[in-house]
Amino acid sequence: MPFFLSSKSTITYVIWIILLSETLTGLATSQWSLAAIAFVTFLLTLLPVFFGDRFAVKLPVSFVTMIVIFIFATIFLGEASNFYEQYWWWDLLLHGGSAIGFGLLSFLFVFMLFEGNRYSAPPIAIAFITFSCAIAFGVIWEILEYAADQILGLNMQKTGLNDTMWDLIVNCIGASLAGWAGFFYLKGKELGGLTGLIDDFISLNKKFFLKLGKAAKSKNKDPD
Repeated sequence: MPFFLSSKSTITYVIWIILLSETLTGLATSQWSLAAIAFVTFLLTLLPVFFGDRFAVKLPVSFVTMIVIFIFATIFLGEASNFYEQYWWWDLLLHGGSAIGFGLLSFLFVFMLFEGNRYSAPPIAIAFITFSCAIAFGVIWEILEYAADQILGLNMQKTGLNDTMWDLIVNCIGASLAGWAGFFYLKGKELGGLTGLIDDFISLNKKFFLKLGKAAKSKNKDPD
């Protein structure tokens, strides 16, 4: 399983060891909820690896690591370790991170539809689509939180309207960062950071962006 072997970092290994250890500890001490949350979290962290194999998409190690960290922080640390209650900023941090992540995925998906042609649409237009998609994911999540509170009697919205509004504000900030990263990448200003992540993904999956090099050559040959 070549992709599986090449898509792990030291941080990913450490998180897997923690989750499996907590699963065994929970079973040994009859803490069934702890064991269940830890094991489910472990299974979810495997999803990017299997996704890559299933759809022949090569995810950079940095992508896989960040996804694993996000799932670990959201489910295990947030719920099992009660970080949401201990740290008021934990929820906002994760919402901002998810907005950036969904924004980058949105940009890559849109850019993939254009087969990597930088000149098929104005960069600001693609950046706006990226921003809008990331915001849409954030809004859908808030609706799910509301539905879970109303139907299942949970308390995912915490303080209600204030929690929802701050989540949306942070989503806007994260979505904006992803949108601008896409904009600068399309303008040929690869500044590292988020633009570096975009470049890493495209470099590993050139078959989805066949027009990237061709469009640049065509523009250079154009006498106008």
